[in-house]
Amino acid sequence: MSFTLAHLGPQGTYAEMAASACAEWWYQRGLGSLLLKPYPSIFQTLEAVNDGQVSLAIVPVENSTEGSVTVTLDTLWQLDSLHIRQAWILPISHTLLSRAAAEDITVIYSHPQALAQCQRWIEARFPNASLMPMRSTTDAVQRLDNEQTAGAIASRRAAEIYQLPVLADQINDYPDNCTRFWVVSRPDTVYPQLRPCNHTALAFSLPTNGPGALLQPLKIFADRGINLSRIESRPTKRSLGEYLFFLDIEEDAADSNVQDALNALPKVTETLKIFGSYSIWSADA
Repeated sequence: MSFTLAHLGPQGTYAEMAASACAEWWYQRGLGSLLLKPYPSIFQTLEAVNDGQVSLAIVPVENSTEGSVTVTLDTLWQLDSLHIRQAWILPISHTLLSRAAAEDITVIYSHPQALAQCQRWIEARFPNASLMPMRSTTDAVQRLDNEQTAGAIASRRAAEIYQLPVLADQINDYPDNCTRFWVVSRPDTVYPQLRPCNHTALAFSLPTNGPGALLQPLKIFADRGINLSRIESRPTKRSLGEYLFFLDIEEDAADSNVQDALNALPKVTETLKIFGSYSIWSADA
């Protein structure tokens, strides 16, 4: 069985590293082959699988330092037809790349998440450098071909691929920095059963913005002894002060207790979306 797995590119991004780990995991278990296909943005990565251009996509959803990747959450809600199949945890170790000497660097490019994960390190060593966000860490690396005083924050693998000098290694502010990725597909995609699953992701909007509105859906889980590992609000984009709520629960949606909770939620929510149950795997950086 062969699938195409979309990821944020070009070659050398952390998303590609997570995709490669997923592909190796598939191969070792005799599940078939995964052909990796890069896309220039997270939105386009998810749109590709939603439109049927590819079978699967792997996208970052949460970083241990900077929190949720909001474009992933917003796009999953917007596209409405994607199902989470698996999660991967990738350790993230950033490097500073440049053809210039450190004292000559005037601008540093990277993905916004990478810049934020190295903020204190940058401020201590390059307080006067301009920080320029890019769509991916590899896009940042490619700016070094034309700018003599530029630096880029990316992976050591990107340095090897594009043959760039590493000026500093392991520059992220927190050494245990890691990112969680989700593997998603359309619901009708034939996908190997990866039970047992230990997490389920869902989101809902509320019918009213008033006292106790959020308490009611949360109480449904509390009354059944179901633990929430994450809850986060995102604007509905309809009106200021209106929010969606994204939740992860530490149970499989197939569990009868969870099914009972999910069946009760529509009575106290406006729109409810179940993104799927999944198991979590670790990848080496």
